[in-house]
Amino acid sequence: MPEFPAVSGAVGLEEDDAGRLGAAVSNAFAPGGPLARAMPGFEARPGQLEMAEAVSEAFANGGILLAEAGTGTGKTLAYLVPAVLSRQRVLVSTGTKNLQEQIFFKDLPVLRESLGIPFTATYMKGRGNYLCLHRFDAYRDGAAATGFRQVDGAFGPTANEALFVRIIDEWRRETLTGDRAEIEDLPEDLPLWKEVAATTDNCIGAECPQHQECFITRMRQRAAESDIVIVNHHLLCADAAVRQSEYGEVIPACRYAVLDEAHQIEDVATQYFGLAASNYRIDDLARDVDRAVGAAQVPDRECALGLKHAAERVRDASRAFFAALQAIRFDVPGAGSADNRIRVGGSQMVRVAEEGAALVAAIEALEAGVALARDVPEDVLAAGRRAAEIRTDLAFLLRADDPGFVYYLEVRGRGVFLRASPIDVSAIVRELLLDRMKTTVLTSATLAVDGSFEYIRSRLGIRRAEELRLASEFDYATRAILYLPKRMPDPRSREFASAVARQVVEIVKRTRGRAFVLFTSYANLREVQALASAEIEYPILVHGTAPRSALLRDFKATPNAVLLATSSFWQGVDVVGEALSCVIIDKLPFASPGDPITSARIDAIAMRGGSPFGEYQIPLAILSLQQGLGRLLRHRQDRGVLAVLDPRLRTMGYGRRFRASMPPAPVTCELDDIRSFFAADPADGSEPDRDSDRTGSR
Repeated sequence: MPEFPAVSGAVGLEEDDAGRLGAAVSNAFAPGGPLARAMPGFEARPGQLEMAEAVSEAFANGGILLAEAGTGTGKTLAYLVPAVLSRQRVLVSTGTKNLQEQIFFKDLPVLRESLGIPFTATYMKGRGNYLCLHRFDAYRDGAAATGFRQVDGAFGPTANEALFVRIIDEWRRETLTGDRAEIEDLPEDLPLWKEVAATTDNCIGAECPQHQECFITRMRQRAAESDIVIVNHHLLCADAAVRQSEYGEVIPACRYAVLDEAHQIEDVATQYFGLAASNYRIDDLARDVDRAVGAAQVPDRECALGLKHAAERVRDASRAFFAALQAIRFDVPGAGSADNRIRVGGSQMVRVAEEGAALVAAIEALEAGVALARDVPEDVLAAGRRAAEIRTDLAFLLRADDPGFVYYLEVRGRGVFLRASPIDVSAIVRELLLDRMKTTVLTSATLAVDGSFEYIRSRLGIRRAEELRLASEFDYATRAILYLPKRMPDPRSREFASAVARQVVEIVKRTRGRAFVLFTSYANLREVQALASAEIEYPILVHGTAPRSALLRDFKATPNAVLLATSSFWQGVDVVGEALSCVIIDKLPFASPGDPITSARIDAIAMRGGSPFGEYQIPLAILSLQQGLGRLLRHRQDRGVLAVLDPRLRTMGYGRRFRASMPPAPVTCELDDIRSFFAADPADGSEPDRDSDRTGSR
């Protein structure tokens, strides 16, 4: 095995090293090579080797590589092997936590053992996953009154909170990472965690008395010393967005990056490169001021009372502003009380100008109070900096006049959010992510539309790139069939849901359950569930009734289950084997034109004379459909039925573009062909008896 200098983070590969890298990668994947010896049954696939060679060339030559690797290619090893052998620090960003964990806990240990090269790796999550020692100590000691319950005349945690405080306190003394995922008994929605998490808002940086012991500090240090740094797109974009902040950045500088599941980058960038003000954000600020003042025992009592009074003014002004803002929903044309995201503009902001000005003034008064305070601790000063940031964001949002942003109101439960999102993120992604790298590899099973990368290039600001398209390694011609019903009502008609329900019932009878039924909206899901559930004899799991991870676990463990789900199950979900033998999609997944961001992007394309439907809406829907259908075959031995119930595949001219993008499986419009398909497979057998259906045995 050729050796490379262990120079982590070096500027680039010399010509000789680049040649040796290519040879080392070829050797790693060769028959009888290191991977074959370490992984029983390993056999390099042609597409995998082709991609690995392309990644090696990208690392050597620099620039951008766009690599669409169809399911079964083995793309993860195809980029990890060159990354490890390059002896550079490589940033790997994924779209899902599952892939992060697979890379860190499964793939990298195999490569460490097989390649014979010592390398280090760090697995990084968002800051909110980690415990803040400073905040936890304050919470545990009961020093802050706001947010605590009064017990026997004194402030302190409730009995339930106290139990979790003890659990966290014991764990913090042993953990090396501070990652909450290590505590199996900690509920996902535990309110207490928000009070003690290491968020950017509450971080006081190097002034923190526990800065050296801080889990974020340690994670930064590990990452800065690592060869492979594994993050997700949310952390990647959040980190880039706060890179100018003194305390926000956690990802070390890297010159080489691999962005897996890269089709998600635009959506994530849109989320993190925007601005938002919410009643939650402002209430948290006021509460933390109260808490910091109380915990610090500010020596000047008049100053302490003044800060508490200023925080209360902020709270009062916030309630008035967000109540007025929420009332706007009922005056926006076409919007109803059920719409949780409503596009707004300057005319709507005029209606809340008075309340908005009062809130800005209250925040300014809090800032001034902190600035004038003497001998106050860093927690109080940090609250002043937060107030300034919120005031700046709020002023921008209230103006609602930047043509590069779409402004909208979002209501989620008790939360009211005023947001501004960039309409076009291509320049931002290029400047803050791509241009900072010597080499960037963007890969996914779904990147190309109509056989071209033009759509993804335009959305992400990619000017020049090497391109590689690799077909799926799976044999769809024999392992799958595609069912398109002969006749279905128009998806906009009232009859569509009942027709979908009938189709779902008939399909899952023939597949004996074992199905994902994927919907484009919760409304469609609920209506079909109400109509079909009584006629489906198999166990039904419904999205929204439990956390996604729990539903997926239950689906795998429950014989012949049927899962009804929406958007988050369309991608990033793997069920290998016969437990998932059918994927049914109700409608073509067009983004709602009423969504503020979609609406703004449609308007922007139309204003420059383009075709929003052809250039944006159809390509986006094609990529989403490919992701949904991609849930079916996750292993060479998998087989099953793909069903799309939308008649527009046949009746509309653009249906040809969708059909051309679908897996190359035989097409049928006959329900009985589904039964025949399963009966024809010796491993699946003909119709089993009812008892075997119930037990899941064969």
